[in-house]
Amino acid sequence: MDRTVLIVTGESSGDLYGSLLARRLKMLYPGVEVYGVGGERMKREGVRLIGAITGAFGLVEALHHLSTLKKNLQGLRDAIDRLRPQIGVLIDFPEFNLRVAEMLRDRGIKVLYYVSPQIWAWRRGRWKKMKRLCDMVAVILPFEEEFYRQKGVRAEFVGHPVMEEIEVIKGGKGYQRESLGLKREVPLVALLPGSRRSELKRHLPLYQEVVEGLLNRLKSIQFVMPLAPGVDEEEFKGDMEVFEAMGVKVLKGRATEALSASNSAVVASGTATLQAALLGTPMVVVYKLSPLTYLIGRLLVNVKYISLVNLLLNRQVVKELIQWEATPERVMKEVLRTLNDDSLRQYMHRSFHEIRTLYEGKNASQRVAELVGECAGW
Repeated sequence: MDRTVLIVTGESSGDLYGSLLARRLKMLYPGVEVYGVGGERMKREGVRLIGAITGAFGLVEALHHLSTLKKNLQGLRDAIDRLRPQIGVLIDFPEFNLRVAEMLRDRGIKVLYYVSPQIWAWRRGRWKKMKRLCDMVAVILPFEEEFYRQKGVRAEFVGHPVMEEIEVIKGGKGYQRESLGLKREVPLVALLPGSRRSELKRHLPLYQEVVEGLLNRLKSIQFVMPLAPGVDEEEFKGDMEVFEAMGVKVLKGRATEALSASNSAVVASGTATLQAALLGTPMVVVYKLSPLTYLIGRLLVNVKYISLVNLLLNRQVVKELIQWEATPERVMKEVLRTLNDDSLRQYMHRSFHEIRTLYEGKNASQRVAELVGECAGW
């Protein structure tokens, strides 16, 4: 029996999840053919790419990628008709992937949505579309399972794939710093500016001022910046030269190791906040959008917090500096607190332990691979 899976994602984190899933699928179902829209990590795991990730984000930012999205959608439609996969796994990227789900459903192909659209935060009515289009929804936040089940949508909390990278980290902070080419005894701050082009354009100038200010205030400090694998290094070459001239260690990938080695982190809101929490690294969360996207978002989004850490615990554990609040002075102040305020660090560590207990013992990629087989009737 031929077994064919389509995996579709649109950005760097989804490329990681897709690569881990592809590895598990090939272990569970030898001979399975995996095609997809993704990036280098999926390609390395043997996924035959039929399209590349775009990294579009935000209401305004996405407009610049419309032609690419449209082209990918048309190419994907042709590929689906040619390959006839038995199941499609759609990872996050809802504006694109819900349209892909329509195409798959129209052709009688099973649909498993992995990393749900955050419909509990905005546009809640989309659950009706999810119910109509999806055979299964594999969610990565515990409260999402109950949200969907109350709506009659088949859903399961599978854990989070970042745990799979975290669990292989070995050694203490000193050892990890040495392995990254950093000084063993000097306190380390990790800088994670995001993976999307729009995030980097807005966050890198802020991060440069923060580094400069902290170097002037502290006698002993070092910095590491792990860039997401999909970042266009040529476009941001000038920025990276500025960071390196200030002594920042710029890495390609290795975010898990960098966060684990660090005493504190400045993190653009997203998966990396959960990653830092699971590793027990105190942090300050920053995020900047285009002014129009931010103002529209304020009207549409119905959540108290934006970081996964605060959302999961429904209280402020880490400071969120959003839009106009994300000034160099305020970010520096919070970084210094995470480095020097023992009571704050202890509170964060206790809170991060609460989050870790939610995810321990679960292997998201293994479970989603099993669900693929169940949905496809293998």
